[in-house]
Amino acid sequence: MTAYDKLLLENKAWAAEQVSTDPNFFKRLSGIQKPDFLWIGCSDSRVPANEITGTQPGEIFVHRNIANMVVHTDLNLLSVLEYAVVHLKVQHVIVCGHYGCGGVKAAMTKHNFGLINKWLRNIKDVYRFHRDEIDSIESEEKRTDRLVELNVQEQVMNLAKTSIIQKAWKAEERPHLHGWVYGLNDGIIKPVFEMAPNTHIDNLYEYDDI
Repeated sequence: MTAYDKLLLENKAWAAEQVSTDPNFFKRLSGIQKPDFLWIGCSDSRVPANEITGTQPGEIFVHRNIANMVVHTDLNLLSVLEYAVVHLKVQHVIVCGHYGCGGVKAAMTKHNFGLINKWLRNIKDVYRFHRDEIDSIESEEKRTDRLVELNVQEQVMNLAKTSIIQKAWKAEERPHLHGWVYGLNDGIIKPVFEMAPNTHIDNLYEYDDI
């Protein structure tokens, strides 16, 4: 049996188990999508949103990329964000990083990774903003962990800078923004940053005409 055949077989087993437990499971899911959460996470295969939060299909709308970035030129991310906030009307947006993130580790080096350099440069900017704090930490592992936390914080701030979030804040006082970090070693999520609706940021990024 090939690796992908095994996936298809496991899928059939999973579907059968869901129906045996709840005969209306798929009928209910196919009818409507009404999640309370948008999850912006890392593409790392060890950090699956539903599994680590104990949630079911339909409860979290998910976007993943390398190092859970919110980049203002990323139309993929912005399209997901607008759909989740404007149409699904999520109440919470979570940026979840994880300790030991390969993207963060790579951004802390001077190695040339080719095309991925352009993506990692956004993380390098976060490092530059907080260079004094990070470089003062003696342990390499702890330096990386701290940059993971600071990167999550900056990505939450990047969410708050979008007109999508500011418009929803002004009109409906939602969503609440959260910055979390997942521990690969213990499976525990650590909240590191949050922003309530209508939190003031630098006036330079606040829109008057939304």
